[in-house]
Amino acid sequence: MTFLLAIAGILGVSASGPIIAAFPGVPVLSMALWRNGAAAAVLAVPTIQKNKRAFLDITTREWFYTGVAGTALALHFVCFMYSMRMTSVAAGTALVCIQGVWIVLFQAIRKVSYRMPVFFGMAIAILGVLLITGLDLGQGREAIIGDLLALAGGVLAAIYTLAGAAARRTMNTGTYATSCYTITAAILLVLCLLVGQPIWGFDATGWFGIILLTVCAQLLGHTAMNHLLDALGPLTVSTLILLEIPGAALLAAVFLGQVVPAATYLGLAVILVGLVLIVRGQVPPKTVAT
Repeated sequence: MTFLLAIAGILGVSASGPIIAAFPGVPVLSMALWRNGAAAAVLAVPTIQKNKRAFLDITTREWFYTGVAGTALALHFVCFMYSMRMTSVAAGTALVCIQGVWIVLFQAIRKVSYRMPVFFGMAIAILGVLLITGLDLGQGREAIIGDLLALAGGVLAAIYTLAGAAARRTMNTGTYATSCYTITAAILLVLCLLVGQPIWGFDATGWFGIILLTVCAQLLGHTAMNHLLDALGPLTVSTLILLEIPGAALLAAVFLGQVVPAATYLGLAVILVGLVLIVRGQVPPKTVAT
């Protein structure tokens, strides 16, 4: 079950960048608002049916971590979705998806120690990212700004993942995801009103893009990853997300005509090696009874 959820989550988040780039007619903030608001509404129904007091029983601690996660997710979407309109899908996705590096740094500040295979795995995974992007952070001023936004989006994604992992220790997936997406949507609604971006009135093509992004990236991708946080931990989940890089690049090649260099396939293999080392490095060594 965990393996299938991981595949579903990777496929879902991989579709995010190409879908955002494919529907430029919908403003970035508006698209982010609807993907979160609609997902929250969909998830709220089964959550309440299962437990009518699901949201009333959320503790102060849980609200705190969910609030941090929702705020970081809203700002992440702003950075990531703008970057998809300014730089290539492959480069922007790669820079966002190195959030595992930031998680290791944040955890190290909190005095969390990791075994050496974790650091070797992270280094190898980042090498895979560099192979895919070709050590190219973009050409031209707009592309460079897009790359910087993607990098900031990765930092915010790390905060979102860590806060979500803390909340998920005592919250089920439905309650956490619904609450988090609702907070994110509320923040994005305020941002839309402040900058004057429309929240409705789009044509049929625009609404189709919003629905597609909500189903694939939000309900399938983010929600599957949120469920895996409790089972696999934030670092492993953030490393799994590295597989979004070749996935997004391949989808962009098929549907947007963006060229996928041969290094993408080599980079995928390198990322998989790094992922194996990271997962194995977090398993405590067996002790021999005496």
